[in-house]
Amino acid sequence: MGAFEHAEEAALWLQQKTGLKPRLAIVLGTGGGDATALLEQPVRIPFGDIPYFHVPSVLSHQGQLLIGTIHGIPVACLAGRFHTYEGLPMDAIVHPIRTLGRWGVQGVILTNAAGGIHPDHQAGDLSLIRDHINLMGKNPLTGPNDARFGPRFPDMLHAYDPAWRDLAKACSSELDIPLHEGVYVGLAGPNLETPAEYAFCHRIGGDLIGMSTVPEVIAARHMGLTVGAVSVVTNVCYPPERILETTHEDVVASVEGAKERLFRFLKAWVWAIGDQV
Repeated sequence: MGAFEHAEEAALWLQQKTGLKPRLAIVLGTGGGDATALLEQPVRIPFGDIPYFHVPSVLSHQGQLLIGTIHGIPVACLAGRFHTYEGLPMDAIVHPIRTLGRWGVQGVILTNAAGGIHPDHQAGDLSLIRDHINLMGKNPLTGPNDARFGPRFPDMLHAYDPAWRDLAKACSSELDIPLHEGVYVGLAGPNLETPAEYAFCHRIGGDLIGMSTVPEVIAARHMGLTVGAVSVVTNVCYPPERILETTHEDVVASVEGAKERLFRFLKAWVWAIGDQV
């Protein structure tokens, strides 16, 4: 069986297991933690129980799928994700997104922890992603195309939906939660970047830098899903004189400190999207 059959089998398993049909999905990245504060009356399923899902090797990723509602809107939430640095093939990294798409999800909001390579960024800030630069050296669409997922050459002009971004900015304004907007640069990791790499990514137009999200966005758009994404800025990476040594624990702590604002923002954004999915 190929990637499409794996996604179909996993989607059918979820439908039979829960009897639910979410319209929208959320991916919580590093430090996103327990999504029970985000969803109402969630059903919790470990990744290891779902066909062809792996278990994240990074401790800050819970590895659970939660299905519940936000303001009455059915939502599936991936509490954790997979990364290229874990040694997994691209099909495994994007399998959860493809499964959700085959389950009937119409749109996905992705979150991540990111370094800030814009001089205005501070640790703990939220930043909407308007575009990305893929420097991972890999693409989930490499190899023969399965037209059941989407076209051979999907267009990425509006990878991050402009209407959803407008709704996100309106929500941040109503909630009085400051929200930057910028370009995310995806690298393979797992090491944090050197000062020269931070400076290079800034000079080519990046505002945020991280090790995830890009493959999931490509796979989602290949399937025609609507995409929005927001980063939690966890450490300041530009200009060079502001860079401090950063541990993974520091990154998780930054996300934890921003989680209450992030979850309030996500709930409002889902409500604003409403019947668009």
